Amino acid sequence: MSRAKVTNARRKQRVRLSLRRSAGGRPRLSVFRSSKHIYAQVIDDQKGETIASASSMEKEMRSAGNTGADIDAAKAVGKLLAERAVKAGIKEVVFDRGGYLYHGRVKALADAARESGLSF
Repeated sequence: MSRAKVTNARRKQRVRLSLRRSAGGRPRLSVFRSSKHIYAQVIDDQKGETIASASSMEKEMRSAGNTGADIDAAKAVGKLLAERAVKAGIKEVVFDRGGYLYHGRVKALADAARESGLSF
């Protein structure tokens, strides 16, 4: 494993550990971004199950013409995820940026989720 991958894995682990300490039983909104798409899910760590999820690969997103690799797609994914989470009865979450900087697509997804009803 390269040094960069090890460093990224350690950062991700460090972020998750600090989130678990401060979560207080709240579900975790986890973000993963690739070069072409962005994925997000609300996870209940106590039960070990996914409550709601959304990604730029879904048919709804692709039919809208979003590429998945831009800020507009991240906003759409954040809005869709928040709507699904609120429908499932979740309003408060802990934001897990997954080792990514809170900037660009990650920030756009978080802001859209906040505007659509999630609080973190």
